Amino acid sequence: MTGVQTCALPISSGTSTNEPAAAEEDAAEDEAEPADAAEDTTAEAETEAEPAAVEGDVSVFYYTYGDTYISSVRSALDAALDAAGIAYQDYDSNNSQTTQTEQVTTAIAKGTSLLVVNLVDSGSDDAAKNIIDQASAQNIPVIFFNRSVSEEAVSSYDKCVFVGTDYEMAGHMQGQMIGEYLMENYDAVDLNGDGVISYVMFKGQEGNAEAIARTQFGVEDADTILTEGGKSALSFYDESNSNKYLVDQDGAWSAAAANNYMQTILSQYSEANNNMVELVIANNDEMAIGSVTALQNAGYNLEDGSATVIPVFGVDATDAAKEAIGKGTMTGTIKQDAEGMANTIAQISANFMTSADTFADVEAENVVGTWRVNIPYATYTGE
Repeated sequence: MTGVQTCALPISSGTSTNEPAAAEEDAAEDEAEPADAAEDTTAEAETEAEPAAVEGDVSVFYYTYGDTYISSVRSALDAALDAAGIAYQDYDSNNSQTTQTEQVTTAIAKGTSLLVVNLVDSGSDDAAKNIIDQASAQNIPVIFFNRSVSEEAVSSYDKCVFVGTDYEMAGHMQGQMIGEYLMENYDAVDLNGDGVISYVMFKGQEGNAEAIARTQFGVEDADTILTEGGKSALSFYDESNSNKYLVDQDGAWSAAAANNYMQTILSQYSEANNNMVELVIANNDEMAIGSVTALQNAGYNLEDGSATVIPVFGVDATDAAKEAIGKGTMTGTIKQDAEGMANTIAQISANFMTSADTFADVEAENVVGTWRVNIPYATYTGE
């Protein structure tokens, strides 16, 4: 992935809405600085003059700081914007679209130069269109990222782009990874020997395009590999559940939601009852980790390798998931490149703020039309 190409610009510190300003303390320290230190600073500035930073500031809105993957994007994007000399303000929308929309309105009123939005409500285009309408009225560019916005909405404004992933691909890759793993380890996974793998699917959010695709293709593609290999298709553990998934009702894709579900499942479904859940599929790594914790509490997936391992698959390749895979308590995940996404957002931000071509210095193979950049996925099994 191409990194930010404006690193000749000086570092400009960003801020966050829940971090107090330290301007007064800095000013006091400056006043107390010894004369010789001040002279050294002046001399250094004369010998190492730097160009001015990019004019204006960026307002970055995260659907929640509490999402592990989004937190990794935030850290990487803060660093990339700092390196590009772009001032920024981070906002935590705390999983509330109303809060986020109000934050956007406030940022525009304060004179922001660019909006970077990790949308809360991606179930329809209403929230995105509202933000686009506000921004276009003031001629402010908008970069949506991570949570899908339709081509129609993005293309309605010539200063709007989306940076994300080919979200269906994550589901396809997860399904292929699961199917191949099961074909190689079928007898070990089929705990009751009935020739059918019983699974649970944890869906992050209703109406979310990424969640819908991962839920669908994670199972469908695994089934294709199984049936082509002469095995039975996967069977959802609860025959009464016609959806064939369990959703985080708060839409937070949280470890807590999956953990609560899994604990309830394990109280009824077990090896002793000959109906144990034999496979866990999760839309993201947080829900996968929550499942692992519940399994460990029930005596499975132990780090010392002394217990039966129920295969658990996620998406994101967070540090926690990679650590769990390394310990053998989780089986695999799909890497969603947080740093690649952050660098691309920072590059496009610099392009907008310097009137360069929108996709200048962005890898051409990742650009879709005039409206979108897809960051590639990769499988991760620790091997």
